[in-house]
Amino acid sequence: MNPRVLTQLYKNKSLRNRLFVVFGVLAVYSLLSHLPVPVSDPAKLQAFLLRLFQSNPLLGFANLFTGGALSSFSILLMGLGPYINASIILQLLGQVVPQLEALQKEGESGRQKLNHYTRLLTLPLALVQSVAMITLARTLSVQIAGVDLIGTPSALQWVLMVSSITAGSMLLMWLGEIITDKGIGNGISILILAGIVSNLPTQLAQQFSVASADSTRIFSLLGFAIFAVAMVFFVVMLNEGQRNIPISYARRASASNQYAGVDTHLPIRLITAGVIPIIFALAFLSIPGFLGQLFGNAKTPWVANAAHFMQQNFQATKPLYTVVYFILVFTFTYFYTAVVFKPAEIAENLQKQGGFIPGVRPGNETARYLKKIITRLTLFGALSLGFLAILPFILERAFNTSTILSIGGTGLLIIVSVIIETLKQIESHALMATYENY
Repeated sequence: MNPRVLTQLYKNKSLRNRLFVVFGVLAVYSLLSHLPVPVSDPAKLQAFLLRLFQSNPLLGFANLFTGGALSSFSILLMGLGPYINASIILQLLGQVVPQLEALQKEGESGRQKLNHYTRLLTLPLALVQSVAMITLARTLSVQIAGVDLIGTPSALQWVLMVSSITAGSMLLMWLGEIITDKGIGNGISILILAGIVSNLPTQLAQQFSVASADSTRIFSLLGFAIFAVAMVFFVVMLNEGQRNIPISYARRASASNQYAGVDTHLPIRLITAGVIPIIFALAFLSIPGFLGQLFGNAKTPWVANAAHFMQQNFQATKPLYTVVYFILVFTFTYFYTAVVFKPAEIAENLQKQGGFIPGVRPGNETARYLKKIITRLTLFGALSLGFLAILPFILERAFNTSTILSIGGTGLLIIVSVIIETLKQIESHALMATYENY
C-alpha cells in the first residue's frame, strides 16, 4: 500500500471517522463478550467450560471464532453463527427457489432484499441454537462433572437465558452492519477476525512461559515459528491465487460513432468456495458424536456398539476423524464451487455482451471451456483447503502442543483474507478522497 495514500487517509476527516467507527464497534464487542448469561453459578460454569474447551481441540476451534465468548458462556456465545447459517441457507435455496434466484440477478436491489431476508431468518435460527446451547451445556456438565451447572431453571429463567443469548447474536449482527455501512471493510468479516485474534496474545504468552520453564521446548517453538511464517506466505498465495481468462469484445458501430474492441480478462479464483466447505464439514462431523451420546445406552446391542464406535473414533485426536474431515472438505469444495460458479450463465452473459474467449466459440463451447478450467483449479484448491483443515492435528503431533494451534489453517486463511480485503478497501477509500490531487 502506498504510504502517501495512508497519510492522506489520516488527514481526511471522513475517512478518519470511519476508522473511529470500526475501533468503537470493536471496543463494544470486546465489552459484550465478557457479559455472562444469567445462570445460577456463572463462575463454576465458566471454569468447567474452559477446562472442557482446552481438552477438546474441536471445541477449542469453535470457541476461537467467538473470541472466547463460548467458553465464558457470554451472551455472545453463538457469535455470528446464526447469521452465517442464514446466509448459507438462503444462498443454497437460491439454486432451487426461482424467486430467490431472480433476486440474486437483480443487482443491488436484489442484494438488499436478500440481506433483509437473511436478517429475518437469523432470528429463529438464533432462538433454536440458543436453546440447543443451553441444553448442551447442561448435558455435558451432568455427564462430565456430575452436576447440572445450569441449575433447574424455571420457565421465566429459560426465557431470560434464551432472550439474552438471542439478543446478543442479533446485536452482533447489527454491529457488523454498522461497520459495513459507516466504517471500512466488511463488518461481519472484521468481527470474525477480531474473535480469532483476541485470544492470540494470551496463547503466545502461555507458549513462551512454557518454553522458558522447559528449555527443551525452545527449539520446538522456534521450529513452529518458522513453519508459521511459511504457512502465512502459503495462505497469502492461496488466497490471492487466480487464473485470468482473456476476454475480447468485438468492435461495435452505431449511426454516428464506431467503438473499438476491448480486451479484458475474467478472473477465476483458486478457492472460489472460501472457507464454507470447512464449515459444512465441521457441521457434518458433529453428527456422529451427537448420535453416539444419544444412543450410547441403547438396549439393542448393535445400536449400542455403533454408538460406542462413533464416540471413540469421531474425536479430534483419532486418525479416522482426520481422514473423514479431509474427505468432507474436499467434497464440499467441489459442491459449493458448483453452486456459486456457473459456467453456462457466464458464457451466456458474455455472448449477450458481445464478449468471447479468443480461440473458443461463444455459447456451449465457452461453457465447457470454463467448466474444464474451474474443475482443474478446484482440484488444487480442494486439496489445499483439506490440508489447511487438518493442519492443527498434524502440527499437534509434530510439536506436541495444542493451545496455540487452535487457530489452525482455517483461522489463518480467514485472517489473511480479511486483512487483505480490508487493506484494499482502505486504499480505495483513500484514493477516492484524494482523487483531485492526481
